[in-house]
Amino acid sequence: MEALKNRVAVLVGCNYPNTGNELHGCINDVLTMKETLVKRFGFDERNIEVLTDAPNSSKMPTGANIKQALAKMVDGAKTGDVLYFHYSGHGTRIPSKKHGHPFHHEEAIVPCDFNLITDLDFRQLVNRLAKGASLTILSDSCHSGGLIDKEKEQIGPSSSQKGLTSKTGYTLTKKAIPYDSILEHLSSLSKATATDIGTYMLELFGSDASLRFQTASHALLGAIGPDEGILLSGCQADETSADMNPGVAGKAYGAFSNAVETVVREEGGLSNREVVVRARKVLQGQGFDQHPCLYCSDEKAYATFLGHPQKTEHYM
Repeated sequence: MEALKNRVAVLVGCNYPNTGNELHGCINDVLTMKETLVKRFGFDERNIEVLTDAPNSSKMPTGANIKQALAKMVDGAKTGDVLYFHYSGHGTRIPSKKHGHPFHHEEAIVPCDFNLITDLDFRQLVNRLAKGASLTILSDSCHSGGLIDKEKEQIGPSSSQKGLTSKTGYTLTKKAIPYDSILEHLSSLSKATATDIGTYMLELFGSDASLRFQTASHALLGAIGPDEGILLSGCQADETSADMNPGVAGKAYGAFSNAVETVVREEGGLSNREVVVRARKVLQGQGFDQHPCLYCSDEKAYATFLGHPQKTEHYM
């Protein structure tokens, strides 16, 4: 049997407890995924870093902490390594300054301290990968389609957004914080007076702010041909993803994270394309109008999700 490649993961769950943006299933999502990675995909627990904003968390999922964990994972990778980043939390969109951008916005995730991590930051991580290593990003957040800048679309927009619905009796919350709310929050923490989000980001977070807000820092970050980045997004760039909360009746979870868990439990060895197509069907069957997407090279679309799953103990 071929020796296992090095498998490393960073898992981030943000519930934003005791705030107006509180979610309920995001921490559950990444803890469940950790178990799946170990039992189903042959990851060693020692190679999995988990960041959550639970009250007893040893490392909070701030923008700086998340980027530090990702940088450590990417910069330590070697040819053949399998890297995985799972994010469950809020997403947002930033007005785009690029002419001709299809949605007139750039995509970003929202760490617990609102130090946004943007599509440009993920592009830079992919560009730094060792040749032959792969980085799979699963983002269970709103507006997550296109979260790796300039990554090729394999499965993308297929219908217009109809709203957030479900056949279940759960309380559903959109995993998005509007741009205006982000701007209002940052301005409340800042001494600056500005309408440009970059001004607040640089004042509050300095060099830890996203490359999107650094002066002339992204001139050479364009994708050059096929690369090793793989993005499974919970929805299209103009859609929302759902956080499902049954209250006291059961366990809260993100709809997309749960759909992927369901798919990989049912059958191993699926390609990235098959995982997304089947997750779409799961969500459709549950009555959701969010459409997961896949962004990667043609080769990676048909590569096995996280490599060939190992036959380990019975998975519950």
